[in-house]
Amino acid sequence: MEAMTQEIQPGLLTRRNFLAGGALALAGAGFGAWWWQRQIADVFVARAASYEADLGATLAAGFAELGLSGEWLKGKAVLLKPNLVEPSAVAPHINTHPRFVQAVADAFRRAGARKVVVAEGQGHVRDTELVLDLSGLRGILDEARLPFVDLNHDVVTPVPNALGLTGHKRLYLPRAVLEADLVVSLPKMKTHHWVGATLAMKNLFGVLPGMVYGWPKTPLHQAGIEKSILDINATVAPQLAIVDGIVGMEGDGPIMGEPKGMGLIVMGTNFPAVDATCCRLMGIAPERVKYLQMAAGRLGPIQEHWIRQRGESLSGLVKPFRLLPHWEKEISAVASGAMLATG
Repeated sequence: MEAMTQEIQPGLLTRRNFLAGGALALAGAGFGAWWWQRQIADVFVARAASYEADLGATLAAGFAELGLSGEWLKGKAVLLKPNLVEPSAVAPHINTHPRFVQAVADAFRRAGARKVVVAEGQGHVRDTELVLDLSGLRGILDEARLPFVDLNHDVVTPVPNALGLTGHKRLYLPRAVLEADLVVSLPKMKTHHWVGATLAMKNLFGVLPGMVYGWPKTPLHQAGIEKSILDINATVAPQLAIVDGIVGMEGDGPIMGEPKGMGLIVMGTNFPAVDATCCRLMGIAPERVKYLQMAAGRLGPIQEHWIRQRGESLSGLVKPFRLLPHWEKEISAVASGAMLATG
């Protein structure tokens, strides 16, 4: 049990070094197994009443609580990956809110990042400019002078598949992803009609280029969504997740559901731990979500005793999300008897 208290050391092995050669050496054991083995994963939870709140102060507090010092952030090239699954001016709860993206970009700039780009390879709509305009992100990008990279059409390089669960020996990754020092997932807190919940790990589906995998990344769906989620996360090796849980989506997510006000931001460097924490806040039993079951022991912990909560306590913040009927019995924390105190 003494070993469980060791601290995470961000940046112990850089992404680019890992992708350049480490992946081959570590593929047999799995990147995630190396990354989290014998370590407690810290997850920071904070209240945020609205997108007009002082999100910068909350994000700075999150960096500090997670031990992400200015020295670790200074001079880094940061790629922010929001969730832009569908453009919609009338249903903004589908996508990561543009003001949330701007606040995160500003936080990295204040911390000394050398470069911050926003990047997405949306899975449904091929017209990127239409996605940016209708989602409201175009105006924010222009206002904040943030460059955008269309990952569907970026130059790609094949890299070894770190886990190989899908049977794909290599994954084709965009140049922007490979050149980034830090890949940061900015998901929306949402239910998902096929996998139960879509959070930090599922959001990385969008880094794979449509020009190689088509729309909506059909070969990966055919190989198994859960297997694909693990392969992508192990191979891309992202460093930080910052979940937009201010207004999430319940019901028939990821695009047909209703808005769910949570007033929360969730941050962490270990993606299974972040997603498991979000599930508990959503009234979902993470051990019943298949891709989290598969990630546990490979990419990180999902059990509560391996996760150290920072910031707000989960107790009192839980607001169960409405689930589709076929998921109610499968993943509901109420059904499993694992429900935390509700807010």
